[in-house]
Amino acid sequence: MLRTLLLAAAALTGLGSPVRAQSGAAPDLTRQVFAAESSFAATMANRDLEAFAAFIAPEAVFFGETPLRGRDAVVAAWQRFFDGADAPFSWRPETVEVLPSGTLALTSGPVYDRSGTRTNTFTSIWRLDPDGRWRVIFDKGCPIDE
Repeated sequence: MLRTLLLAAAALTGLGSPVRAQSGAAPDLTRQVFAAESSFAATMANRDLEAFAAFIAPEAVFFGETPLRGRDAVVAAWQRFFDGADAPFSWRPETVEVLPSGTLALTSGPVYDRSGTRTNTFTSIWRLDPDGRWRVIFDKGCPIDE
């Protein structure tokens, strides 16, 4: 069943290989976080800034040259990536790790430029909020060595 769900999610998100999960948490939590990250990535492909914002915790921190603090700052800074018909980059989860408590998770995977060349690796920390939704609380990309 897990394999079927992962393969279905992979088909929907363009994921070429199954997700690596080393989690001590229940498999359904790993699937939930994988689905949340995949859906988060789909907001870029779908050019849907409002949906993107829904995945970000109000107090999130996105790291870059200067950290972006709070959902509003992240959305304002990322709006430029949603302008235009084509996404400037894409990402997909390869690793999902959920704490046994089931309240925090890490996702990581490749980031690709418009041409499909891998340029970065992202790492996001997700929190299960009281409303039952997983939201990003920390996000950081790291360039790959060429």
